[in-house]
Amino acid sequence: MAGALAAGPFAAPLAAQTALALPPAGARFEPGTVVEIARALAKAPYAAPRTDDLPGSLRNLSREQYNAIGTAPGRALWAEAGLRFTLEPLHRGSIFADRVSLALIEDGAVRPVAYDRTLFETGGFVLPEFQEDPGFSGFRLRARFSGAELSDFALFQGASFFRLLAAGQGFGVTARALTLRPADARGEEFPRFRAFWIERPAAGEDRLVVHALIDSESASGALRLGLRPGEASIADIEGTIFPRVGIDHLGLGGMQASYLFGPHDRRGSDDARAGAYAAGGLQIRNGAEEAIWRPVHNPDTLQISSFLDADPKGFGLMQRARAYAAFEDDVQHWEWRPSLWLEPLGTWGEGAVTLLEIPSDSEFNENILAYWRPKTALAAGAETRFAYRQFWCWEPPEHPPVARVAGTRSGRGSGGNRRLFLVDFTGEAFAKPGPEVETTLTASPGTIARQVLYPYPERRTMRVAFELDPGSERACELRLALRRDGRQITETWLYRWTP
Repeated sequence: MAGALAAGPFAAPLAAQTALALPPAGARFEPGTVVEIARALAKAPYAAPRTDDLPGSLRNLSREQYNAIGTAPGRALWAEAGLRFTLEPLHRGSIFADRVSLALIEDGAVRPVAYDRTLFETGGFVLPEFQEDPGFSGFRLRARFSGAELSDFALFQGASFFRLLAAGQGFGVTARALTLRPADARGEEFPRFRAFWIERPAAGEDRLVVHALIDSESASGALRLGLRPGEASIADIEGTIFPRVGIDHLGLGGMQASYLFGPHDRRGSDDARAGAYAAGGLQIRNGAEEAIWRPVHNPDTLQISSFLDADPKGFGLMQRARAYAAFEDDVQHWEWRPSLWLEPLGTWGEGAVTLLEIPSDSEFNENILAYWRPKTALAAGAETRFAYRQFWCWEPPEHPPVARVAGTRSGRGSGGNRRLFLVDFTGEAFAKPGPEVETTLTASPGTIARQVLYPYPERRTMRVAFELDPGSERACELRLALRRDGRQITETWLYRWTP
């Protein structure tokens, strides 16, 4: 690890290099340090992160060339300490041009991480010489899951994006530290990570704490993340936002994933695979404890859906398809991608879980975005605090006490422009024949032409088959649930049909 900390080859102090008032080497790091930095930053005019120091040889790297730059063997931070984690700074280059400062917190003191070319291997590409410390583009964490060998755990890189994994998974859904004006006529604003402070864990400790500074034209912010790897990896997140201006379109708990095509939506996909998506739907448990499942799709035009609520219990972009046969993809293995379930800590008041579905022709585009949009705008100069817990998981921590949607399929109907839908509900309620099941099915606008129930007790499944006749409409909102003895026994299935 020689040369990786502040005593590197660059003479300029880190705070001067970044034009941010960051704590110098050896300074005490207190619980409110990043909050105070963000508060002071919000009182000053916005200054974009520096990119003019990045040579063209790095800026013009292809995706493949950039991905070939990795940590040299044995050079990860803490690699020789026998901890449950290692930390790997990520080089700037390609689309990751923004400069991010990294520092460790050791024995309560700040230890800036200085740039060192020998930290990296490049696959043959020669890294340029820098006259000043160029910083980094982010960092990667590896962890020992259940005492095993080190493997990928977390990635913080790009805008204010980060990803975690549970044991045995591959990277998929991406979280956002802060979301501002997505799909807004005024244009989306992308807050950016500016600096990180990572607390060195004690020997044997299974939790890592990351502090992050966020900045954008409209606001600055401080984030504290407590990260725990496991069969379900958990992130406990506390944040404070400091608006420079009034903010009327804020997104908390933002998350995004790719959806190209699946069993109910193969629009324009001439593809040998059965599906290509990192998340199949949006799951919500609203303030009234209603369990909702909204399959996502790849539309022809931008679709925005708002699910009004007060004090939501949780929401997330979920990957419910866990069988190889659901995708038949030997490279991407979408069945290994995490679900991301979020539970607010404290009351969040009135607002809406908001879903954006963006047209995409590439499986690498994260075209599905979900977030909580508070009803109340933020005033300039105010401070807003929030907290939530994320579960990066194979399955969310608690299943609703009702049958859940196990599948949605769609295809051509019996005539005209009718569409046939097959919706499967699976749960113990359908494990054996019981009292008659009542179907609650509506279309607005449009009409339901016919509907049939198909029980499959050996699979604990009830299939609802129905046809939608949209007439001349260009969008129809569908709502479906099953009831027995006057009580709802399934999730509420919601769907927006568009041509």
